[in-house]
Amino acid sequence: MDEIRGDEVRNGDVRGGDARGGEVRNGEVGDGGIRGRAQGTAPVPLSVLDLVTVGQGRTATQALRTAVDIAQLAERRGFHRYWVAEHHSMPGVASSSPAVILAHLTARTERIRLGSGGVMLPNHAPLVIAEQFGTLEAMAPGRIDLGLGRAPGTDGATAAAVRRTDRLNEDDFPQQLAELTRFLDDDFPDGHPYTRIHAVPGPVQGTAEGGVQSTARPPIWLLGSSGFSARLAGVLGLPFAFAHHFSAQNTVPALDLYRQSFRPSAVLDAPYALIGVAALAADDAREARRQVLSGALSMVRLRTGRPGLVPTPEEAEAYAFTPMEREFVDNWLVNIVHGTPDEVRSGLDDLAKRTGADELMITANAHGGEARLRSYELIADAYGLPTA
Repeated sequence: MDEIRGDEVRNGDVRGGDARGGEVRNGEVGDGGIRGRAQGTAPVPLSVLDLVTVGQGRTATQALRTAVDIAQLAERRGFHRYWVAEHHSMPGVASSSPAVILAHLTARTERIRLGSGGVMLPNHAPLVIAEQFGTLEAMAPGRIDLGLGRAPGTDGATAAAVRRTDRLNEDDFPQQLAELTRFLDDDFPDGHPYTRIHAVPGPVQGTAEGGVQSTARPPIWLLGSSGFSARLAGVLGLPFAFAHHFSAQNTVPALDLYRQSFRPSAVLDAPYALIGVAALAADDAREARRQVLSGALSMVRLRTGRPGLVPTPEEAEAYAFTPMEREFVDNWLVNIVHGTPDEVRSGLDDLAKRTGADELMITANAHGGEARLRSYELIADAYGLPTA
């Protein structure tokens, strides 16, 4: 697994971050809303990761309307948080601009935490991210999460177009994280070139004459699919989110590394890790299989350089997979919890027990919004989550 040297952390001046002003909201402890509360009979808090998928015959407008429906359903049924992930140049994924989507959702939800799962930090200037998420925090105080990844969220050529450079050095991540943290906290030391630069909205408005701005800011999460971010999150005492849904073989080693590396911080006194889980429930097992097969075919095309809209279940059932593609699909589907509500509940229970994850963030990759909405509703029912 990837390693990060201790001197990189010190030289980068990356601190654990301070979710200052973390109040008790919605029954949560004063940790800035990081730790959730399990609802119903769920073993851990349940959350939602939405890729805002676009199926064949559907528009991005429809996909974004479905995102609102899913966020509202998640809020109504007691899911702890709803995140969207940054991807680029993928026709079947309409979440290239998480901050824009989240701003839209702040006006259409009231309680659920909203966040990025994640924003790809190397793609953006840290000041811009601090401004965007400071704005979101002002729109929905105490409900915003800032999840950060160090991958580009796309292929190398597209990453170069996003970043305006062919220099794609992800090892700069600790330094970028340090800069972003200081912008969020508005505490560059005297003599630093950015001492007089402030992310607005942000803490500077509370220290200005007559200022009443809250000093609270979104908690930072580190995201990863290997050991690099796991260890960095542990060293900094930050919450960690692992992409089990596409890197299942690394889940337990990464979580172990995170826990072993963990140092208490102003944010957390003990580790807190969630894992992204691909799961889809349907009224019967055959329908669940049809739905996840369309997502699997979409992944086959993406991995072979043919990204497109998510195919229909009918197309996926009729598709003639090559032996190599069939092997990929079989391996892919092993890590998707799917079936009847009882089967999905059992699979999620087993995964929580096996990994010791503190939270499960469920993503449903299917062709139509109706199937994804139905899946979250069925999972909520299976665990007896609230209905109000």
